[in-house]
Amino acid sequence: MKSRLVLLVLALFVYAGLNIYIGWHGERFLDFWGISVPAGLYWTLLAVLALAYMLGRSPAVPGPPGRLLKVIGSYYFAVLEFAVILLPLGDLAAWLLKLAGFPPAVYFGGTGCVVLGILIILLAKGYWNAWTPIVRTYRARVGKGAGPLRQLRIAVASDIHLGNIVGKRHLARLVKTVDAMKPDLILLPGDLIDDSIEPYIRNGMSEVMKQLQAKYGVYAVLGNHEYYGGHIEEHIRQMESIGIRVLRDETVSVEDAFYIAGRKDKTAESFDTGGRMAVDRLLSGLDPSKPILLMDHQPYHFDKAAAAGADVLLCGHTHRGQFAPNHWITGRLFELDWGYMLKDKMHVVVSSGFGTWGPPIRIASRSEVIELILDFEEAE
Repeated sequence: MKSRLVLLVLALFVYAGLNIYIGWHGERFLDFWGISVPAGLYWTLLAVLALAYMLGRSPAVPGPPGRLLKVIGSYYFAVLEFAVILLPLGDLAAWLLKLAGFPPAVYFGGTGCVVLGILIILLAKGYWNAWTPIVRTYRARVGKGAGPLRQLRIAVASDIHLGNIVGKRHLARLVKTVDAMKPDLILLPGDLIDDSIEPYIRNGMSEVMKQLQAKYGVYAVLGNHEYYGGHIEEHIRQMESIGIRVLRDETVSVEDAFYIAGRKDKTAESFDTGGRMAVDRLLSGLDPSKPILLMDHQPYHFDKAAAAGADVLLCGHTHRGQFAPNHWITGRLFELDWGYMLKDKMHVVVSSGFGTWGPPIRIASRSEVIELILDFEEAE
């Protein structure tokens, strides 16, 4: 407990230091161009921006003001990260230009404008990537028969993060994209909502969500954010009222041709008193001669899923870092943080997600829907 407190205090000091670093540059830049803002007002506004997300999540700021602060704070996270990367490069460039004899208008004003311009371009490009989803198609052969089925077209959408930022408009894009695929099956591997179920209910998102339809149904699993919100049972009621089956360490036989298995999220190991079932136990009662499709929100322990008999593993969670250079981190944290791989005989697909957490900004990633086409062996 004491060590956690020390880490929290240290993190707050680092966060405060980064914001002071950014604020100092902003204040100097405004002064250079003759824009006068009282210091007390300037630093108060910056403090509100820096704390907006936390304040928006606090019960102390309920209702519309809290939701507005959460949205503002989300965007500020992207500004903060890009600024922390760009400003040191700008400082270095300014120092070199000053050594070379250039006037302040060039080494300070010029570099400041370049940094600001790059920041705006990154935010604009990231905004476009977040709200303009694409379809990524993967095709895989499963060496098993699936009754009369020779092929199965699956639409996969993970990490939708429905809430105060990702809402009905983006959800309608998902419905339109999936409809165009004409899938046989729709799978949703976790983080359908962004913590709280309240915005989903308040904004009537089920009216759009229920338009997701497929011949063999729509199935989902829980992600870490459903656990963070603490509304698991209500979330499941909301989903199942519109025909979406949420699998919690459960398996389903579809048309006696193939199985869908869904694990509780890894977060259940600490948030759920019952923990979660080991993957080998979950799949142990299934007929291994039939294809087994497994959903597990976080992409861990591929070897265990392959050894347990899964033919296809579908995950999300990583967002591929959401915006660069975070993808360098996720690429090292996970065996596969995005895309496709063959693990032994098991096909693994990890999606970068359809929605976003925090700011709706994506750099080096895109909002995506996966079209997974499975080819089966001819039944004997």
